[in-house]
Amino acid sequence: MLQVDVQAAKRDQRGKGAARSLRRAGRTPAVLYGPQIDPQALSLDTHSFTKALFSVHRRNSVINLEVSDGQNKNVHHVVAREIQTDPILDNVLHADFYVISLEEPLVFQVPLRYRGKAKGVDMGGDLVTSLYKISLKGKALDIPDEVEIDISGLGPNSQMTCGELSLPAGVELVQEKDEVCVAVVGGTE
Repeated sequence: MLQVDVQAAKRDQRGKGAARSLRRAGRTPAVLYGPQIDPQALSLDTHSFTKALFSVHRRNSVINLEVSDGQNKNVHHVVAREIQTDPILDNVLHADFYVISLEEPLVFQVPLRYRGKAKGVDMGGDLVTSLYKISLKGKALDIPDEVEIDISGLGPNSQMTCGELSLPAGVELVQEKDEVCVAVVGGTE
C-alpha cells in the first residue's frame, strides 16, 4: 500500500468564519479523529496537500500525518475518510483523517486489473466483467494497490471466481470465494 507524508498544524479557531480565513491564507482546515484519540482541529498547507493527493490518485494509501503543536510533533498513521472539494473550482475545502493501527487488520476495497485477452473471445465469445473491486482484509501495509488477473487462459463458456485470485501473504478475501469476477459467455470450442 502507498504511504504519503503530510504535515499539519493544530488550530484553535473553529467554525465557518475561521475556515474561510484559513482558505484565504492558503491553508485547508482538517479534522483528526479515531478510537484512541480525541478529535483535533488541524490546518494543512493547501498546495502541498493537493500535491500529495495527486500522488496517490484515489488509491488506498496510508498517510503519515505529522501534527505540530508549537514545539511538539506527533506522527499519526491515518486514512483519509472524506475529502471535500468545491464543485465548481475543484479546490480542496476540508479533510477528515481517521487514525488507524498498522498492526490491526482492516478491510479495504482494492481494484481489479484484468490483463491479457481471453482465448474464448477469439473463438466468438463475449467477455463479461462482473467485479471491478474486491474487499480484502489485512494489515494496512500488506494490502496491495491492485490485484492483477491474467485472463488469457479463459476459454469459451468459462469463468474466474474470487477464490482463484492469488493474494499476498497475510491478506484474506472478505467476499464469497464462489463470486464470479470475469467470464467468457458463448463461443465455440
